[in-house]
Amino acid sequence: MASMALKSFTGLRQSTQDPHFVTQTLPRQQKFRVSASKTSPKLTNRNLRVAVIGGGPAGGAAAETLAKNGVETFLIERKLDNCKPCGGAIPLCMVGEFDLPLDIIDRKVTKMKMISPSNVAVDIGQTLKPHEYIGMVRREVLDAYLRERAEKKGANVINGLFMKMDMPMRFEQPYVLHYTEYDGKKGGVGEKRTLEVDAVIGADGANSRVAKSINAGDYDYAIAFQERVKIPDEKMVYYENLAEMYVGDDVSPDFYGWVFPKCDHVAVGTGTVTHKGDIKKFQLATRNRAKDKILGGKIIRVEAHPIPEHPRPRRLSGRVALVGDAAGYVTKCSGEGIYFAAKSGRMCAEAIVEGSENGTRMIDEGDLRKYLEKWDKTYWPTYKVLDVLQKVFYRSNPAREAFVEMCADEYVQKMTFDSYLYKKVVPGNPLEDLKLAVNTIGSLVRANALRREMDKLSL
Repeated sequence: MASMALKSFTGLRQSTQDPHFVTQTLPRQQKFRVSASKTSPKLTNRNLRVAVIGGGPAGGAAAETLAKNGVETFLIERKLDNCKPCGGAIPLCMVGEFDLPLDIIDRKVTKMKMISPSNVAVDIGQTLKPHEYIGMVRREVLDAYLRERAEKKGANVINGLFMKMDMPMRFEQPYVLHYTEYDGKKGGVGEKRTLEVDAVIGADGANSRVAKSINAGDYDYAIAFQERVKIPDEKMVYYENLAEMYVGDDVSPDFYGWVFPKCDHVAVGTGTVTHKGDIKKFQLATRNRAKDKILGGKIIRVEAHPIPEHPRPRRLSGRVALVGDAAGYVTKCSGEGIYFAAKSGRMCAEAIVEGSENGTRMIDEGDLRKYLEKWDKTYWPTYKVLDVLQKVFYRSNPAREAFVEMCADEYVQKMTFDSYLYKKVVPGNPLEDLKLAVNTIGSLVRANALRREMDKLSL
């Protein structure tokens, strides 16, 4: 059977006199008039239908929100055992906000070591309160949990590979999705199918095909490379509640290397935007920096994946919106994306639920634009602050030395952890901010003076 038979689209086929009909035919990208949802047509004999492409944190969170609020939801994911290579750190606020069970969290990190190019280590975590921690998760565990929860709320989870979609020529027409479904009966070949929906959420990662379908534009991206290393039990004790971050030209010219603890192993990785071809060299340097602590370890998995560096030029077109990595929601400096993926998926779905009045009305671009406006207002300051930090402190080894020295300051640690754990740019104390500025300048001056002395010795 070449296509999936669905209920008829009663309520979509309207005359061209409909006040929502606005378009002339455009070859790839449709423009719709923005209008209030209260004037959108009521759907009869069915609910709003939305497809979520991608089953990571963004897709899982979006599908759950839609399904439990009256929207007929289809989640399409090819790799249901996906193990995306990321550090796997989640902030404390995500645990409560997304009602995550504690048994999917491998480790509760309460201590961190920031290690400079010259191997000066600074201990971080002294300002954490007894109940505060950074959660470490495996993506295959977290992603599966969020998908399964969405399915229990009524989402139709499809093991399939999204290929492309046909754009509607008029407002009242559906989006036609083309995908290959895998049910285990046809081996690895799969069956080609189609699906008609009213709206689409693209949660399909950095190489998003949904983004390509709406001409969303390109962005710079980093390559993240990670090895999962099973180390001896006695060495694993060291990483019980501790994570390490390494900075330096050797481990990455524009990012950092990491050793993060998981359930019974550590994840050792690095990333770069500017020197992608050298990623294996940087990974070897990261492993060498940590070699005494992971000695005797066995590599049990090797992973690599692109990570966006900034939002796409376009994140919305008609009734199609991008979320998570597909939209480019990864922070500079820290490279964090899990929380922002799940949050953007939920916010986008909430805008659809509100605009459709719990799935009873058609939506339009104006409803989805509310999601973007809310997102930018809430998180734009966070992205800008971290962008500035990366440009200042990741540009050279002297700057990285200054950065690590600065991290020893208790005030810096408190501001950093409070902002990270609760996802807000925390207002500082003016006097402490002034002292911090003076100390930062002093650190940069000292680091450059040290570099000049080392240069003299090497001549």
